[in-house]
Amino acid sequence: MQGNTTVSEIELTALLECLYQHSGYDFRHYSRTSVQRCITQHLQIEGLEHLSELIPLILYRPDALQRLLQCLSINVTEFYRDPFFFSALQQRVLPVLKTFAFFKIWHAGCSSGEEVYSLAILLDEAGLLDRARLYATDFNHGILARAREAVFQEVDLDARQEAYRQSGGQGALKQHFHCRYGVAKPARRLREHITFAHHNLAVDGVFGEMQLIICRNVMIYFDRHLKRRALSLFHQSLDPHGFLCLGDKESLDRKMEQSHFELLDRKARIYRKQTVNADSLAAEHDHIVTDMGGTPRKPLAQPGQEKPRCSKNMV
Repeated sequence: MQGNTTVSEIELTALLECLYQHSGYDFRHYSRTSVQRCITQHLQIEGLEHLSELIPLILYRPDALQRLLQCLSINVTEFYRDPFFFSALQQRVLPVLKTFAFFKIWHAGCSSGEEVYSLAILLDEAGLLDRARLYATDFNHGILARAREAVFQEVDLDARQEAYRQSGGQGALKQHFHCRYGVAKPARRLREHITFAHHNLAVDGVFGEMQLIICRNVMIYFDRHLKRRALSLFHQSLDPHGFLCLGDKESLDRKMEQSHFELLDRKARIYRKQTVNADSLAAEHDHIVTDMGGTPRKPLAQPGQEKPRCSKNMV
């Protein structure tokens, strides 16, 4: 042990390792500052003084485990958050998607679903929804259940009408919902094209062959190793020349941008995949995983072999 390692750092490392070994949820490569802030608030709510007091709770009390996971799951979302992004998406990406007879979109870190429904509405208004399958994923089972239930407050739709209009929306946002007694539920035509599934960017693998991947303001909570893992995963999950959309507080490092993606819109953080040699990409991915203490995965499929696909619970 290093002499300058504080007790709280030791406790935090032990807690995150216990959480991973016990439940499979891996926060070991999340930003320590963000994790420390969340858990400090959680200790106050639980009436505890030390981080280490959480360890027996998450081991022996499922309810305590779920409360901690809810604390660590940062769910900041709303309909048409950042209208400039959705406007840029319509201008830069939708015209390309129109050239496909069928296309797939992965929204990673979907939270309670407001933003994936925002996208589905724009696709519907552009006449593209019938060609689309949207996969919305999150690591938090509780928040996914809320997203699947898709019950929103009518007042929230009223509050986001102007953002919807600035995003390029046509008409009234509420026309895409069934509203009754102050509660709003998305129309069936929207829900039928969205599949919600559990996926953890820290430990899970390639997710299908997507024409568009959206992961906005999720990786700001990752450390450098986990961010590189996620970006490698996105690159492998995209179709040739597919699109990647990040949050306005995120960006690619120079090496990743030059060798893996082409920047299309700096403000909206819209990138397009560049083709990279499969062997070199697989080697890079395995190097990242090894750096994080994991086991390298099987090599990418070669021409003529089957490429990894969505698992059965994702389709």
